[in-house]
Formats: sequence, C-alpha cells, structure tokens
Amino acid sequence: MKVVESLSQRHWFFGSRRLGMRMRSALMAAVFDKQLRLSSEGRRRHGAGEVANYIAVDAYRLGEFMFWLHCAWCMPVQLALAIAMLFWTVDAGALPGLAPVAACGVLNVPLARMLQRYQSRFMQAQDERQRATAEVLIAMKVVKLQSWEDSFREAVQRLRDVEVRWLAETQIKKAYGSALYWMSPTIISAVIFAGTAALRSAPLDASVVFTILATLRVISEPMRVLPEVMSTMIQVKVSLDRIDEFLTEDEFQDDAVDRTGMAASNMSLAVQSGVFSWEPSKAIATLKDINVTAMRGEKIAVCGPVGAGKSSLLCSMLGEIPRISGSVSVSGSVAYVSQTSWIQSGTVRDNVLFGKPMNNGEYEKAIRCCALDKDIENFPHGDLTEIGQRGLNMSGGQKQRIQLARAVYNDAVIYLLDDPFSAVDAHTAATLFNDCVMAALENKTVILVTHQVEFLSKVDKILVMENGEITQEGTYQELLQSGTAFEQLVNAHRDSKTPLDSQDHGKEAKKPGTFQYQIPMIPQNSEAEVSTGNLLSVQLTEEEKRELGETGLKPYKDYVSVSKGWFLLVLIILAQCAFVVLQCLATYWLAIAVQTHQFSVAVVVGVYAVMATASCLFSYIRSLLAAHFGLKASRKFFSGLMDSVFKAPMLFFDSTPTGRITTRASTDLSIVDFDVPYTMTFVISGTIEVAATIVIMIMVTWQVVLVVVPVVIVLLYIQRYYIASARELVRINGTTKAPVMNFAAESMLGVITIRAFAATRRFIQTNLRLIDTDATLFFYTSAALEWVLLRVEALQILVIITSSILLVSLPEGAVAPGFLGLCLSYALTLSSAQVFLTRFYSYLENYIISVERIKQFMHLPAEPPSVISDSRPPPSWPSEGRIDLQNLRVKYRPNAPTVLRGITCTFEAGNKIGVVGRTGSGKTTLLSALFRLVDPCGGRILIDDLDICTIGLKDLRMKLSIIPQEPTLFRGSALDRCQLKKTISALTGLLESPVSDDGENWSAGQRQLFCLARVLLRRNKILVLDEATASIDSATDAILQRVIKQEFSGCTVITIAHRVPTVTDSDMVMVLSYGKMIEYDRPSSLMENKESAFCKLVDEYWSNYN
Repeated sequence: MKVVESLSQRHWFFGSRRLGMRMRSALMAAVFDKQLRLSSEGRRRHGAGEVANYIAVDAYRLGEFMFWLHCAWCMPVQLALAIAMLFWTVDAGALPGLAPVAACGVLNVPLARMLQRYQSRFMQAQDERQRATAEVLIAMKVVKLQSWEDSFREAVQRLRDVEVRWLAETQIKKAYGSALYWMSPTIISAVIFAGTAALRSAPLDASVVFTILATLRVISEPMRVLPEVMSTMIQVKVSLDRIDEFLTEDEFQDDAVDRTGMAASNMSLAVQSGVFSWEPSKAIATLKDINVTAMRGEKIAVCGPVGAGKSSLLCSMLGEIPRISGSVSVSGSVAYVSQTSWIQSGTVRDNVLFGKPMNNGEYEKAIRCCALDKDIENFPHGDLTEIGQRGLNMSGGQKQRIQLARAVYNDAVIYLLDDPFSAVDAHTAATLFNDCVMAALENKTVILVTHQVEFLSKVDKILVMENGEITQEGTYQELLQSGTAFEQLVNAHRDSKTPLDSQDHGKEAKKPGTFQYQIPMIPQNSEAEVSTGNLLSVQLTEEEKRELGETGLKPYKDYVSVSKGWFLLVLIILAQCAFVVLQCLATYWLAIAVQTHQFSVAVVVGVYAVMATASCLFSYIRSLLAAHFGLKASRKFFSGLMDSVFKAPMLFFDSTPTGRITTRASTDLSIVDFDVPYTMTFVISGTIEVAATIVIMIMVTWQVVLVVVPVVIVLLYIQRYYIASARELVRINGTTKAPVMNFAAESMLGVITIRAFAATRRFIQTNLRLIDTDATLFFYTSAALEWVLLRVEALQILVIITSSILLVSLPEGAVAPGFLGLCLSYALTLSSAQVFLTRFYSYLENYIISVERIKQFMHLPAEPPSVISDSRPPPSWPSEGRIDLQNLRVKYRPNAPTVLRGITCTFEAGNKIGVVGRTGSGKTTLLSALFRLVDPCGGRILIDDLDICTIGLKDLRMKLSIIPQEPTLFRGSALDRCQLKKTISALTGLLESPVSDDGENWSAGQRQLFCLARVLLRRNKILVLDEATASIDSATDAILQRVIKQEFSGCTVITIAHRVPTVTDSDMVMVLSYGKMIEYDRPSSLMENKESAFCKLVDEYWSNYN
C-alpha cells in the first residue's frame, strides 16, 4: 500500500506541475499579446512596470495553482477519513474532538478574508514600486547628470516601505494561521482522550491510545498544509483578478483605418473631417476638423510650433489615436519612424531588417541612403555590432538613422516620418533628405513632420498646424505669399542666420589671451568618427553571470548575515526543538501511564494536555520568529540591492540590460519576501522532527539502527547527487527568465512601431520561443524533484517495513505494548516527514539562488563618492565659471580605445561656447567627462582652478546645469516632474496635469521645455545644452535662445549643437573631429578663413537651406 501511495502521489505532483507550467506559459503569452493590442488609454493605465509584474509574478503564481487546487479537495477528504477512523476506534468519545476541528475551520474564514485584502494591497504597492524602479533605471543617465540619485532612491524606498508594511501584515497573520494548525492535532488528541474517559466509550489501553495518536498524526499533515493552500489560493485569486482586469482592457481598433476602400484610385491616404482624441472618455479633442489627402508618390511636410499636434496627426493615420468622428483610409503598407527612436537590443543588422529576409542590394541601398555606411565601417563588428538596451551605445543621430533605414528597407507604400532629422547635424540632415526622402523614396508617399524649414521648399505640399488644427495648406510659394503663421516659422529660421560680424562687440579688449587654434583639418568624410569608442571590440552587453557548482552553505550564510539574523535563527531552532521535545515527552508519558496503571485517567489526560499545550506555545513562537526573520531579510536585501544599483557607475547601466536588474527587483525579491523564510523554517522543523522520530525508534528497538544508518548514508548521497543538477537547472532558469522580461518591456515601448509595420505576429512568435525556453528548464526542474522524492520514499518505506517486522517478531514481553505502540505510531509517519523535509529542502536550494542573484548586484563597483567631506568646494564655487581642459583623454573602459585624445583649451568665464562636429566626433563624451559620468584616463578638467576629480560627484553635478539630448519626464504631475514642486506650489491648477510613463503624453518639444524650466530654477554658473533644440521648431528655438541669453547672461554656456546657427552667435566655437580638437576660436575669425572646418560646416548648412 505504501508503494502504491508513493507512486500515485509522485505522478499526481508531477502531472499538476506540468499542467501548471502550461497554464503559466499560456498566461505569459496572453499578457504579451494583449500589450501589443492595448489602446492608448489602456497603455496609460498599465505601465511597463505593471506588465512586467503580470508576467514575472502573477503568471508564475498561477503556475503553482494546479498543485494547490488538488490539495484543496484531497486534504479535507483525508481529514474526513481520519475522523471516521477515530469514531470506529472510540465511538462517541471522538465527538468532543470535532469541536476543535470545527473551531479551526470557523477561525480560518476571517483570517482568509484578511489575508486576501492584505495580499491585494501588497500587489498594488509592489506594482507602484516596480514602476518607479523601472522608470529610474531607464532614465538613469539623466538622474545621474542632475544628481537626483538621493531623491529617487528615497522615493523608491518610500514605496518599498508601504509594500513591506503590507508584507508584514500578511506574514504575521500567516504565522497565526500556521500556529493554529500545528497546535490542532495536539489539542484534538487531548480532547478526545478526555471525552473517551468521561463517556467510557472505550478502554484507554495501549492499542486504543496509539491508534488515536497514529490517526492524529495522519490528520496533522492536512492540518499543516491547509493554511498554505488557503494563502496560495488567495494569492491566485488576487493574481487572476489583476490579469483579468488587464486582459479585458480596451484594445487598439483594427478597423480605425480603412485599408480596402482606395485600392482603385490614385490616392494613397485620405483623412476626412477627422476629430481625434487621446482621451475619448474626457471628450477633449486633440485634433479637430482634419482633412488630408495624399496622392501616390506625393511628399507632404507638416510643420508648426511645439505641441501643435504634428505627431498626433501621424498617429491618427496609423489608427493609434481614438477617432471620434470622420474617416481615415489608407491604401498599401505603412512604414513609420517615431520621434523618440525605438531600437531593439540586438545587432544593427537585426534592427534594419526588422524580421524581413536579407536582400543584399536593398540592404546596401537602405544603409547608404541613411548615411549609415561610414558608421558601420567604424563599428568594431560592422553591422553585427550589438546595440545595448534602448540603443544605449549609439548616439541620438545613429539611432534615428537606424530607424530610418528600417523603414526604407521595409519597402512600404506610405512613409510617416516624425521629425527624423532632429538628432543629426545639418550635413547629415541634408544627405538624409536628399538621398533618402527625395531619392530612395521617390515613388513613395511620404508625410514628413519636421522643424527644419530649409527642406520645405522641395516638397509637394505643406501643412501648417496650430493647436490641433491644420491652419494652412499649400505649396511653399503659396504659403509664403499668404503670410501669417508659416511666414513666421520661416522668418524665425532666417533670423537664426544672424550676421556674424556684429558679434565681436569688443570682446578682444577684454581678453588679451584670445588665440586662434588651428590644426590641418582631418578629412571629414566620415560620419561617425568616435562614437564607436564606447563600443569596444568586445560586445557591449555582458553575458549574464551565474554562479557555478556547489556554493555549499555560502548563500545561506549570506542570507542570515546580510539580514543580521543569527540571533533570531538560533531562537527559531530552540523553539522548534522545544516543540518537538514536548511532543515526544507527551506521547512518552502516555506510553508509561498506559503501562503502569498507577495514575487515574484524569491525571493521565491532564498531564498530557499540559505538555501538549506548552508545545503549541513554542510552535506559535517559532512561526512569529520566522515571520520577523523573513521581514528583516526582505528589508536588508532590498536596501542593499538599491543602494548598490543607485551608486553604480554609468558604465554598468550601459552594459547591463534593465531586465536583469528588474528581474532581481521583482521575481527574486518576491521569493526572498515570501518563500525563503518559510521554507527555511520548514526545513529546520522537518530535520528536527525526522531526527526525533529516528531517535525514538532506536530507543525502543535498537536493532533498527542496522537499517537506519545505511539508509541515511544512501539518502545523503542521492540528495547531493540531485542537488548538484537541480541547482544548475534553477540557475540557468534564472537567466532564461530575463530575456522574456526584457523582450516584453522593449515591445511595450515600441508598440506603435510594431503595429505600424504589421509585425505583431512575428513579435508574438519570438515571445513564444522565449517562453518555451523558459518553460523547458522549469519542466526539467520539476521532473528532477519528483525523481529524488520517489527514491527517498522507497528508502523510508524500507525502514518502516524493517522496524515493523522487528517489532512483531520480538518475543512476547521483550518490549512493553505501550512502547511498541509508541514506536509504530512514529514509524508510520517517518516517510511522510522525510518527504516533507526533502521537498522543502529542494525548494530551499532552488529559492536560495534568488538570494545568490540579488547578492551579485549588492556589491557592484561604485562610482566615486558623492561628497568627499575633507575636500568640499566652497559654497560660492564656481564663482566665475571658467573651465580649463588640460590634455584631456577619455576612454570608456580600460580595454577600450581612447575617445577624447588630448584636448587642451580654456572656456573663459561667462562665455558662450559652441561645440560642433560631425555625429560621433566625441561631443557627448566631452559632456560625460565634464559631469564625470566617465572619469578621464589622462589629463584634468579644472573649474575655477579646482580639479573636478578631487571633489565629490554631488558637489560637482549640483553646480552644473544641463538640458540633455533626450528630454526625460517621470510619471506624476507636471509640477513634480519639473522638479519644481517647492517653487510653484503657490500656483494651482494646470501644473497638476498628469505625466504618464516616460512622459509620452507630452510632445518631445514640450518635454524639452520642461527641462529648460528645471534648469532655470537651479541658477548655476555653468549651463550645458546637449542638442537641446533638436526637437523644437525654429520659432520656439529662438525664444529658448533668448531666455538663455537673458537668464544666463553672466554664466558660461556650453552648447553642443547640430544646427550650426545655434552656435554662430557664441563667443567661441570648438570644432571636434575623431575625438581631437581641430579648431577653437571666435566664430567670426573662423568664418573669415574659408578653409576652416567651421566655415565648411556653416556653408553646408546654408547650402541645404538655399
């Protein structure tokens, strides 16, 4: 019977695990499919952090569901059978025993309700924290530049504190629940003995007493597992509700765009009296009364001020923005280039092909017309160079051009290009416009949103937008003649071409040291000189590390020592020992009392009840201690992980996909929160229990030793043999999970592009492949666990059979019947106790790997300290704002090529400095060195004669202001996100408008203006503009320049620019090429020398305009 029990149970467990795994994979796939079909409002409600949680936490919860579902019905059945057996043994004496069983059931209902409430609160808190963490990780560069690490670290910690509060409620209530169940068998037995004695329904002799005890030991397993079943069912219910809410969200309307109606005509796109709104529920129209028609091969430009609705117009043609009235018809396939570039991690080639088969001729053409050929020659692995997550190691211009090449290679009929020239220099913009838009896409319909007025004269039609309406439409000449808004745009652009002569305003007198610095110009045909410097000849994204082989007790020691829980651990072990010893003493007392008949029944039952109750008290203490131990560890591990990640240098984020960090902060942390503490306690209690059982059996029949010793040796061997494989499987499984998460997070960001290219199905297929890889390893892990349990059970059955045969074959009277009963009642539970121990030990070995993985990221190399107390700059520093670069050399890693090669020059205090150079000449690296995102490998940077490498990072970065290349907003209200809270709290209303994930409900230009507002509040002596005007129109650009001129008149302003006119009115211009400085002089002097590199750049810019 034992063998049949063992075999059937193993197959049941294995079958339910396998079914659970299929459910889990199906749900992960369903969540991914849904995120690709979410409507724009749905995407706002469920940010990337939440979707990551649905996949990493909720779907995994449901994978365990099948196993617990069956426990939920078979445990009560087991309970009922055991109670029937009690009635059969002691008749009516068992009736009082039903009272505590019923009490347990009743007490459980409010507990379960409470747990469910806490669990859903906990999940909400976890979502919020995940979302905040993901947001900070993605924008880590901006956070470091602005020196906001502390405030964001505090924000994440506050969210975690809320989460831990609910976690504590859950865990401590769980401790009550489990104590209730550990106690119940002991209390029930005492009640039944009392009842039997009072009703005299059966004689209390050895056979009756030990039958009752053996039966109650059978009851104890369901009683012990039921609270786990309850809590898992509650978690599953919460997860199901969350996933259900997500899967029933509104979807993107496939019929929003009519793709059939225009096949016969010569028109390729038509929008008729369209009214569109991003928030249809609020009925605020984003675009009003839109009428656009485009013939085949027509080129249409869309221009207008920041926030006029240009990007929304393109979205309306894609069906992305909900249509309130009107119609949109499209004939043929569409390719779309978004304003904020969306790049997948993978190689450059993968990004351009985007799932299409390779066609060399077409591929070469796409690369060439998007001016990527030179870049690719310079990449260490050509077009097989790996791009970091979100295109980390590419400059803004390279990302834009890769996007454009993807669209060109896709060979669509209609091209929607959203400001594709914003991040590239004038020369490249002209190349892209002429070679790509006008030549390569000659026969295609192109709708081009642009701020570059210089290209407008060449297109067939221009739409001018303001406030969500098309205010003017016509050719370049027609619009110029009609005056108004369009003319202002063009004039603003012309004004930026200010005469250069009027600029010297006697600066020479002031600066005796002005010198002209010129080096023979390096041939400037290359378009991407040095941006490959940070792309080493090793690939950028590092392989995920995993520990190998036997780490022994190290992760366990780490777990206890990080959480400083040695004292608690000792207390837990002592409490469990006391519990087991008292249990054994109670049964031992019964054996003696039954034997001698010296004590009255009342005394026998009374003493038993006292010991039993005392043991229960220790059981409760142990559960509480375990909960506190776990909470302590949760707090320590999270703060250790976050402190380490926030202090890591920028290089770490460039080479580590955020998925790796988020898996540790979600799945692994969830295991440390919930599973490790309880499993650890179960292993401790299981070990003590098995040991006690064997000791008792040996005390009664010492002959059992002959079997027990070899069995234990074989057991330990099997266990070690199994753990070696299982541990590796779980570690590998840890690394197969991150790609699933990464892919989901990445796809969420590029949903619009994926839908525009009709690549949804391919993405779903790729995701299924990743999920399968993840599931394969999970399958092997489950199979290995059942393999070891089957062998453990077989060996334990051997021990039970041997000891039973020995007991039965002993000569009569050799062992008193009371002790015989005692020994047998323990022997029968040995196998289930051993399986319980093995199972939880195996779980623990798997769970402890999460501790190992979090620990890997708890000791990352840190960047230099934020404050060096004995070398702090004076509060007034920098009082002037003079910057000296002395033979500055920079490389991104010790084994990488040098990116800045010995730059020496001085930026005088209060000067406006322009830094120009082709894409990738080292402009952004210069900025990184100034902010110490990367420290120089040679030379120095002095600000007001203070070497910036001698002071703390915070002291440095707080004194420099920057408007970064990619404007970043964080979720919250507009007010928080300007980081303007204190200043403008006095005002009410509009500043509380919401900002969604990544600020995507504000246009790129508006986000830039937010960044300007942040800078205005800081009032620092040094301001850096990193291509800050790339995504705004010339008129807004002019306003910006005016504000900067007025507000920062006494400051040193360094502008890194693609639009050369942005720097023509600077005091000095620095021209970089291949990481070297080839010119540094006043713009007027450089313009006089027709051979100067700067002069050539300016000529190129205006030749495109003229």
